[in-house]
Amino acid sequence: MKPLQNLFDKLKPNFEKGGKWEKFYTLYEGHRTIAFAPDLTTGNKGTQIKDAVDLKRIMITVVIAMIPALLFGMWNVGHQHFISVGEDAVLLDKLLIGAIAVVPILIVSYSVGLLTEFTFCVIRNHPISEGYLVTGMLIALIMPPTIPLWQVALATIFAVVIGKEAFGGTGMNILNVALTARAFLYFAYPSNISGEVWTYFGDKQPVDAYSGATVLAYGATAVSNGTNMMADMSAHWYDGMYSFWNLFMGLIPGSIGETSTLMCLIGAVILIGTGVGSWKIIASVFGGAYFMGVVFNLVGSNSYMQLPAEYHLVIGGLAFGAVFMATDPVSAAQTEVGKWIYGFLIGLLTVLIRVVNPAYPEGIMLAILFMNVFAPLIDYYVVDANKKRRLKRATV
Repeated sequence: MKPLQNLFDKLKPNFEKGGKWEKFYTLYEGHRTIAFAPDLTTGNKGTQIKDAVDLKRIMITVVIAMIPALLFGMWNVGHQHFISVGEDAVLLDKLLIGAIAVVPILIVSYSVGLLTEFTFCVIRNHPISEGYLVTGMLIALIMPPTIPLWQVALATIFAVVIGKEAFGGTGMNILNVALTARAFLYFAYPSNISGEVWTYFGDKQPVDAYSGATVLAYGATAVSNGTNMMADMSAHWYDGMYSFWNLFMGLIPGSIGETSTLMCLIGAVILIGTGVGSWKIIASVFGGAYFMGVVFNLVGSNSYMQLPAEYHLVIGGLAFGAVFMATDPVSAAQTEVGKWIYGFLIGLLTVLIRVVNPAYPEGIMLAILFMNVFAPLIDYYVVDANKKRRLKRATV
C-alpha cells in the first residue's frame, strides 16, 4: 500500500488550490479515501483521535453483505436457463451463463451512476458520494437479467439526478435511490420488469409447458381468473418448483438478487453483526408481512388471500428489501420506536399491495418508497410523545 500512498501524495499538489487540476480535487480525494483514511483533523492543537470506520467503509460493508445474493443470483440465472431448455449443466456452466447476463448490468449501473455523480461533484464542488458504492450494486440486483442495458442506464441517471442530487446529494434524499430507479422502470417500461420477467437466454426454445412467471404473477393471475394459486404453481412443468424450500433457497425465476431468502439472511447477519443494519427494522418488516398474511388467511375470499402466511416471507423481494433497502440509514426512521413502526408498516403494506392490487405484484417496492416519505413523520410523533411523557414526570 505504501507505493500507492506515495503516488497519491505525489499527485496531490496538482489537485490542491492553485494546482492545474484544482477543479477536480473532489475526484482525487474521493478515490484516495477508498484506500486510505482522510488526513483531515479537527484542529491544530490537542490530541487527534481518528475512527477507522468512516462512511466509505460502512458502505463497503454493505456491499460485502450483498455478495452472497449476487453470487447466488448469477448461479440462479444460469440454473433457470438450463431448466427452461431442459438441459443439465455443471456449476461453472451455470455461473458462466449468469455472469454473461449479470456483469454487463453491474458495469452499466456503476459506470453510468458514477459518471453522473462525478459530474455533479465537479459542478457543485462537493465530495464524491460514498453512497453509490451500495446504490450501484442494489440497482443491478433488483433488475431482471434480461433487462435492456439502455433501460438500466436511463433508470440510473433518473435515480441519481431526481432521487438524490435534486435533494442535495448523499444524506439528503428522502427516497431510496435504487428503488427510485426500479420504480421509474416499472412505470415507464412495465413489460420488461414484471410478470414473466425472464425464462432463457440465447436462441434456444423452452421446453413444452415451461413458464417463466414469477410467484407473484401466479397470484395476480389467480385473482383475475378465479383459479387456485397453489394449484397453478403446482402445475408448473415440474412438480416442486414452487415448494416452500425452493422459494426459501431461491431456486425460482425472479430479479437477480431477490430470489434467495437464505442469501438475504446471510447478508442480514453481516449487517447486524457489524452494527451497520438495524435488526429492529428487519424483524419488524417480516413481522408486519406475516401479520398481514394471517389477516388475509382469516378473510380468505380468494386463493391469493388463502396463501399460507409464511409464503409471503419467501416470495418476491420481501427479504431483499427488508435487509438491504428498508434499513437504508438515510431514508429510514431514526428513532428506536420509530424503527419498529416503520418496518412493521412496510411488511404490512407489502402484502396488502400484493394481494389487493394485482396490478402491482411486487409490493415491497411501493411499500418502502411510501414509508420513506412517512419516516420523518413517524420520528416526529415518537419524539413528541417522549417529550410529553418526560414533561409529565418533571417536577415544577
